Amino acid sequence: MESPDDTIVAISTPIGQGGIGIVRLSGPESLAILRGLFVGSGRGSRRLASHRLYHGHIVDPASGRRADEVLVAYMRAPRTYTRQDVVEINCHGGMAALREVLRLCLAAGARPAHPGEFTLRAFLNGRIDLAQAEAVLDVIRAETSASLRVAVEQLGGRLSRHVGEVRRRLVEALAYLEASIDFEDEIPPRDVGADLATAADALRALVQEAECGALYRQGVRVAIVGRPNVGKSSLLNALLRRERAIVTPIPGTTRDTVEEAINLRGIPVVLTDTAGLTDSDDAIERIGMERSRASMMRADVVLLVVDGSCPPGTADRRIAADVAAAMDGRAAVVVINKVDLPPADGHEALLTEAPRVRVSARTGDGIAALEECLLETILASPVTPGAEPLASNPRHRELFGRTLDHVSAAATALAEGVGADLVAIDVSEAVMALGQVTGETATEDLLDTIFSAYCIGK
Repeated sequence: MESPDDTIVAISTPIGQGGIGIVRLSGPESLAILRGLFVGSGRGSRRLASHRLYHGHIVDPASGRRADEVLVAYMRAPRTYTRQDVVEINCHGGMAALREVLRLCLAAGARPAHPGEFTLRAFLNGRIDLAQAEAVLDVIRAETSASLRVAVEQLGGRLSRHVGEVRRRLVEALAYLEASIDFEDEIPPRDVGADLATAADALRALVQEAECGALYRQGVRVAIVGRPNVGKSSLLNALLRRERAIVTPIPGTTRDTVEEAINLRGIPVVLTDTAGLTDSDDAIERIGMERSRASMMRADVVLLVVDGSCPPGTADRRIAADVAAAMDGRAAVVVINKVDLPPADGHEALLTEAPRVRVSARTGDGIAALEECLLETILASPVTPGAEPLASNPRHRELFGRTLDHVSAAATALAEGVGADLVAIDVSEAVMALGQVTGETATEDLLDTIFSAYCIGK
């Protein structure tokens, strides 16, 4: 098995051309490898003081040939990302230069880093906990400023502090229960029920926060459905503020799904314009409609678009029934389009439980109101608007829920007068589950699963 004390190396910048590319090393031989390859251009460059940049060249020691002009930084442990000695070689961004520098580092004794191994070492060496380590990946993948803020707050330890406080209370309750089994008359009393109630309240809040936070991390899929020629493509263009979908007076212009993303108050939203749902013998149109129904089934929110200038017809009612049948936890909004034309009645009978917004995709009237309604539909949770949630990781959400189940079971057993040894079983399981969030009880398999999702250079 490879040792966490090996010196590892990887290209830490994305593949492709760019101004700068970075080759990173971590481990006890990092400085020795750098000294064997780097020829500095100024006085003092052989000394390579920690946390300073030096200009020079990476040179192949076998041939004396220059590989690239570089800036290098040596960072002495423990004031580094991994708490090991770290070297970063700033090369030109072309892949040929980066690969050549990487080859020379490998020839000098480093081994290739595994995906996420730098961050794994940061966790194993106590620089960050597991929740913070997972936040590193969320920072890299953030698509909006709001999702970035959530990830940065988690990286800074905000979630870990809340989880740590709940876990501390549960550990103290568990210690009391286990001690009371053998030393009931020799320890001071403790209100374990109050401990469990406080922990349960905190866990419910964490579950709600995680459900909301998942929106910022994963985004939301919104399907735009309706019969042909009601203005679905025009609505997509209006929401995008640009012409993305082809719009013509001819019904059925859209024969396939068209996907585009928008940033809705920090939440990534993927809009899918679908082919009009109608009866047709055209093979291409039928394929398009099958894809439309599939998009509707995958969506978190469905926008049912109807033509407000004419009464709803059989096709509108059938599509509304399809949307209602497909809901199963999804949300829907009825969009009454073409309000710039004389209005018709009857649309209130479609999806009576869903909110409805009147818009003109052609003029832009009502688009802001639709965005507000869509945001309210997405954020149908008690999380304070504008506040970044504590958690956004689905793994954390599952662990908070599991912990809450054990705490609730322990509280019920305690209230029913069940023995302390049985109550302690559920409290112990709660402590174990919560410890998997920050890593105190993380298994090797769990770590492998988490860090395998990282890029090689992080």
